[in-house]
Amino acid sequence: MGYQTIDVTTITPHIGAEIHGVDLSTPLSNEQFSEVYQAWLDWKVLVFRDQHLDRDQHKAFARRFGKLHVHPMQHSYGGDPEILTVKTTKDSKYTAGNGWHTDVTCDEIPPLGSMLYLKEAPDCGGGDTLFADMYLAYDLLSDTMKEMLDGLVAVHDGAIPYTGGYGVAPPTGEQYPKNEHPVVTTHPETGKKVLFVNSGFTSHILGLAPWESRMLLQGLTQHIATTPRLVGRVTWQPNTLTFWDNRCTQHHSVWDYHPHSRYGERVSIVGAVRPAA
Repeated sequence: MGYQTIDVTTITPHIGAEIHGVDLSTPLSNEQFSEVYQAWLDWKVLVFRDQHLDRDQHKAFARRFGKLHVHPMQHSYGGDPEILTVKTTKDSKYTAGNGWHTDVTCDEIPPLGSMLYLKEAPDCGGGDTLFADMYLAYDLLSDTMKEMLDGLVAVHDGAIPYTGGYGVAPPTGEQYPKNEHPVVTTHPETGKKVLFVNSGFTSHILGLAPWESRMLLQGLTQHIATTPRLVGRVTWQPNTLTFWDNRCTQHHSVWDYHPHSRYGERVSIVGAVRPAA
């Protein structure tokens, strides 16, 4: 579509766009916000460069899209509950998001989107984030596979990455969220079908034998990880904000810059409805 108040440069023909002519430190006009919103639905991942934001400005932009999310691991980070710190140094044991996933699908209603504002990028280069188009991931499946997946439901368990991957226990007396979602969902705004399983959180598919579930999930996650056609790549620079639609994408933060550092802050927006077929 044509845009009147913003300039759009696409990253690939189907996912990712850089948005120019926007200053996120000041409130957007209703017309400009409407076009940014439409571009987000059109391109799924938006990149805003040369933005100079404090935390309140970052959160104010995110609040135009809805209520802010508090991450299940926020108890281990401390500080502002609506800001998730994404920091990797030479001493880090892991970097957040170093594997294909959709954010916090263990929640009953996962975030509808996330905004990562990077303040420090590796001096050496590297540290890109890959984004995969889950509309296209579904579309590329055979009709036989689509029919097989129709009606299936999978379990998404926060303990898999948070405890098993990062080694962070939940708060005393609590458990990380665990919820069931359809394997194939329908995006609530575009009406398009989405492949909605990911290697970060999805533990098993209900109603299948354990080996059947493992084989099917392995095939679907391999499809996502090994199909370059699905992917758009964001190369970070300091003062870049990237906003992705969590309902129809996966992402992978590439840790290829050790011993250099990378620092950003992420704000996520609570979804309006739980994923549905």
